[in-house]
Amino acid sequence: MGEVQAAVVVAVMGMVMVVGVIGSQAFTLPSPWGYQCVNNTCVKKLADGTLPLATLNECKLTCGKMGVLWPQPTSASLGSEVAYFLPSNVVLQPSCRGEACSLLQEAFAVFRDNLERYHPLYSNGKAPWMQPWQPDASAHSLVVKVTVTIPEVKMSLDTQEDYLLEVTTAGGVTTVTINANTFFGARHALETLTQLIEYQEIHGLLMVVTSASVRDSPAFSYRGLLLDTSRNFISVAALKRTLDAMAACKLNTLHWHITDTHSFPLYLDTLPNMVYYGAYSSEQVYFPADVREILHYAKVRGIRVLPEFDAPAHVGNGWQWGEMQGLGKLAEPWQSYCVEPPCGQLNLANPNMYSVLGQVYKEFVDVFGPIDLFHYGGDEVNLNCWNTTDEIISWMTRNGYGLHADAYYQQWSIFQEKSHKLLTAANKGVEVPGILWTSHLTEAGRVDRFLNNSQYIIQVWTTGHDPLIAELLQKGYRLIFSNYDAWYLDCGFGAWVGEGNNWCSPYSGWQKVYDNSPHQMALNLTNSTYANLILGGEAALWTEQVDDHNLDAKLWPRGAALAERLWTNPPTGWKQAEFRLIHHRQRLVKRGVLSERIQPQWCHQNEGLCYL
Repeated sequence: MGEVQAAVVVAVMGMVMVVGVIGSQAFTLPSPWGYQCVNNTCVKKLADGTLPLATLNECKLTCGKMGVLWPQPTSASLGSEVAYFLPSNVVLQPSCRGEACSLLQEAFAVFRDNLERYHPLYSNGKAPWMQPWQPDASAHSLVVKVTVTIPEVKMSLDTQEDYLLEVTTAGGVTTVTINANTFFGARHALETLTQLIEYQEIHGLLMVVTSASVRDSPAFSYRGLLLDTSRNFISVAALKRTLDAMAACKLNTLHWHITDTHSFPLYLDTLPNMVYYGAYSSEQVYFPADVREILHYAKVRGIRVLPEFDAPAHVGNGWQWGEMQGLGKLAEPWQSYCVEPPCGQLNLANPNMYSVLGQVYKEFVDVFGPIDLFHYGGDEVNLNCWNTTDEIISWMTRNGYGLHADAYYQQWSIFQEKSHKLLTAANKGVEVPGILWTSHLTEAGRVDRFLNNSQYIIQVWTTGHDPLIAELLQKGYRLIFSNYDAWYLDCGFGAWVGEGNNWCSPYSGWQKVYDNSPHQMALNLTNSTYANLILGGEAALWTEQVDDHNLDAKLWPRGAALAERLWTNPPTGWKQAEFRLIHHRQRLVKRGVLSERIQPQWCHQNEGLCYL
């Protein structure tokens, strides 16, 4: 048989027909099935002419108050009818000022491209809407009227991301009206509109619901994914693909854990030795132009990029040049004292370390700025790295600090205070909230001795039932949840040091990710939700066993489950979300995301029948 050159879908005598071309020979594959919406479920029926049946896509789009929207909006009402149109018939009518206007135009181009991707033959940035058949000439126009009130475009923990979306149809025009205070809200509304549209197999057109009303705003202001690019390098293309998927789910923060002991892949203009000694290769480097390209790509998609420079632990490769430049040892490897190879912590006894650290911060601020948050890392410091080193022991003794554990914790807290001042100086005197992982400094009875709750946000990576969570909340610390027993996406795989499973097994399926509620965890521990102190959450993907080739499957669709928890914080569990998530996974795949398959396709076509 020859190569399949084209395939289209047409209607023949009221039945859906798949038509293909092999060489010069045509073939047809009729489908005897259609779908009927019954109790908010798309039920597969035999198309025998006795019932008006829809295609699967149309049924998914119009069945139920929420249709297939992801994440579930605050409130929505969708019509049960559709109108047909082509992407070429979509028009933007913006009402905005300043930078919001230019970004809105770019976001609309992303919206248009996502529509093109609905075509089953999409490739190379376009879909063959006019080939190899002529679509229905009665296609509507789709007019998208967007009003953005605030001209400035700056993400912060107080940024308004709410929007109102209305769809009406009259004559041959479907009109979408979007009102939002900020560009970010308007961008989220465009994503919702994308999800009110699907490909119509019979007519070879796109279809949009003829009427809808969606009012929406997020439950949490911080909705993130952490991606580690030190243990294994992640390409710019893969980072962009991750941002595309995040935008499809209304996540708003990419926490970029860009450096660690394993490698230092970020080129710094004034400290080129960091990359020279720390990058895996000359091809595995992020240059300032790469970072700025990623930052803009993210902003158009409603996402902040949060840089993390983890210290004083989790440093190593990239710091080896200090002695050769007459600066002494800036960091020590301490191979016996860390959770995984390679090891390293900054040398507190060397004042030159602070000079270099300040320059690192300056470069981070220059390339990532303007910043509204900064992540200092601050986890997994091992005191043995310091209290077994002659240089540090001598320095501690000489200055009268003592050699007991509390003295080392005190020096660690002084390091953090100096780091905060260096970062603020690098940011031209503008202080921004700092984020720190839970650590020995935040342990029971200790945190308020060392960390100011007005300066620092604590990111919780312990279990979701850790009593420390209650203490942090009761002492007024703002929290971001990343509890590893649900939101560490690298858990549950084979160990890479030794045998068996990795340290944080078992694997957390999308169901566990979805049901992991920060407010419920706080309520279980304190009898209060502490809604004013819980900023949100973040799933973490540490990349010991991840690179470009399996990144998407590790992140998605579990990242989408996280997104609905953080956007909607639904009172219901995963079972009520399953139909929509399965469809959203299909949507991500259409957009080029290699999302993991979590059910047979039969389940997508037979809603509600895949339960034991």
